[in-house]
Amino acid sequence: MRKILLSSVAVFAFAAVAHADDLSDIQAQAKQLREQNQTLAKRLEQNQAMMKRLADLEKRQQKLEQQPRVASGANPADAMAADLPYKAAVKAPPSADDSICWHGVCVYGNFDMGVGYQNHGAPLNSQSTVGVNYLISKQSNGSYFGAAPNALSSSFIGLKGKQEIADNLYAVFNLQAGFSPESGTSSNGIGSIAQNNGLGLAAQNSFADSSKAGQMFNNAAYAGISSPIWGTFTYGRQSALTSDAVVNYDPMANSNAFSVIGFQGATGGAGDTENRVFDNSFEYRVNVGPVRLAVETQLRNGGNSGTGNAFQGDVGFDYLGFSFDALGSKVEDAISASTLTAAQVTAINGLGLPQGLGAISATVSDNTSFMLVAKYTIGQFKVFGGYEHINFANPNNPLAAGAFIEGGYTAGVVNNTNFTTDKVLQVFWIGGKYAATRDLDLTLAYYHEEQNSFIVGNGSNPTGSCNTAISSGCSGQLDAVSFVADWRFAKHFDSYAGIMWSQVSNGLANGFLLATPGVNKVSTYAPTVGMRYQF
Repeated sequence: MRKILLSSVAVFAFAAVAHADDLSDIQAQAKQLREQNQTLAKRLEQNQAMMKRLADLEKRQQKLEQQPRVASGANPADAMAADLPYKAAVKAPPSADDSICWHGVCVYGNFDMGVGYQNHGAPLNSQSTVGVNYLISKQSNGSYFGAAPNALSSSFIGLKGKQEIADNLYAVFNLQAGFSPESGTSSNGIGSIAQNNGLGLAAQNSFADSSKAGQMFNNAAYAGISSPIWGTFTYGRQSALTSDAVVNYDPMANSNAFSVIGFQGATGGAGDTENRVFDNSFEYRVNVGPVRLAVETQLRNGGNSGTGNAFQGDVGFDYLGFSFDALGSKVEDAISASTLTAAQVTAINGLGLPQGLGAISATVSDNTSFMLVAKYTIGQFKVFGGYEHINFANPNNPLAAGAFIEGGYTAGVVNNTNFTTDKVLQVFWIGGKYAATRDLDLTLAYYHEEQNSFIVGNGSNPTGSCNTAISSGCSGQLDAVSFVADWRFAKHFDSYAGIMWSQVSNGLANGFLLATPGVNKVSTYAPTVGMRYQF
């Protein structure tokens, strides 16, 4: 009995020890499972947080892709052309995007108004694109002090859009209307000329030929498609490639009051300012690495209309702060408009010629030009330079009186034989901009034009060898120096103060009111202050 009892105790003790071992193992396993569960729970929380961050980033990316790219503080005047990859960057730090956009369609604009003085000027013309004679002009006479619109840049309002229509393929459009800020009237250079028909120089107000002739969208009206890889193709009314080059490589950024090539427009129009903007034109741009290529053509609107066919090409590149472009142009039936004399007005009215919105005197030519432009940025300094060589020849397709021109006007008197021998005009410019502070730019520029002596159709220079102001065919020069301080004192607002001195001599002074017999050189100086609002 005792043996049985001892055996039972031994078995029980052994079982108890075995059970304790099993319990210890279970507890260890349970602890390990709890730790694994805690690790898995932490990883799950981390994954959920990462998924939430990824979703937020995707939403932000989609929102940004739907918004148009806006360069904060950039000069909206540059928007006259299709968006250019080589437009100058602004120094202002990026700020919150407050552009007026809805689903990729944006309203944008520029309002520029000031006060100026010219010691030799002419009264304000509210139709003219430039308003007053910042540059020495034929009708410049007594002093002028008063309103100075569109001085640093032209005023306009525009509507543009960009919508994705397929993977990495976008539909784009741009509508832009320039206006005179002091009156609200549409910019109308040819209208300002017609307004002065029949008046002598002393009675004329300020006027200037222009591609803007009162059209609803006188700056731009085009649409097309764009791809980051294949480039941009657009059709409609759009600026010439040479005009884009002037906007980008002029130290004064195409200013009317401080830039010769901005005020005149002939440089940007490959010889005639009416060709700074082409109607019925096709344009293609593409970037291949640092190299950019562009071509543009305008098709003739009809047999007796100007401008005729036009062809332009551009190749350029950017490298380590240096930008360069080379452009070539051929423009047929280019027109330079001027006022009609009182006798011409009487003759046109007597003949009953169609005048449309008004008639002007038109000098017609076939123009060939090439342009070289460059700029270099180093630190706070930016240096600009350019050269254009323009050849004027009599047109191969002469126009007849009554020819249709920009904006619904007509050529009442037509001169197809002004260039018995070819006229050659060479334009040079150089300048620099210094960012004195983040919000203050100081710009200095010099401009020079020079023409050869050529035989004119009116016989005023029969030998083609004169160098006085007796004939428009004599060799001549234009020189101008300008300085501007531009201060961005608030978001969207800047104020400026500057001055331009300009002088014409010899053949380029022919027909000027101040160029009396024996006087071969006339000049003016024009200080201007103003303020801009850009949005």
